[in-house]
Amino acid sequence: MKEIVIVAHNRAGLVADICEVLAARRINIETLDAEEVTDLAVVQLTVDRFDEALQALRDAGFDAISEDALVIRIPDEPGALAKVAKRFKDADIDLRSIRIIRRQNGVATVALATSRSQQVIDLVSDCLVRE
Repeated sequence: MKEIVIVAHNRAGLVADICEVLAARRINIETLDAEEVTDLAVVQLTVDRFDEALQALRDAGFDAISEDALVIRIPDEPGALAKVAKRFKDADIDLRSIRIIRRQNGVATVALATSRSQQVIDLVSDCLVRE
């Protein structure tokens, strides 16, 4: 799965501006997460037309980068995410981002991004969602 990450100075209307750029190109936002980190905003999103969205955001002046994310499915129960996170800790691999995408019927779908995506495929092969 590809996701787009935008880092910008936090300001009122930032998310609205991002959404309007994508709406103008009829690009559907599938997931969106926005966080404030001191005076910066970090916005992560997935869309239905990745390449076009990335270009539209860049054309609009946003510092948009792409990132590969692995998608896993784990039981939606206490401790399940901790077990997966511990695998990364034990392998000394940092998680740049982790996002619970969906919780449904006792299963949680989670997107993970790391600088070593190829290495972690084996680490989470038992729960990896293959595209």
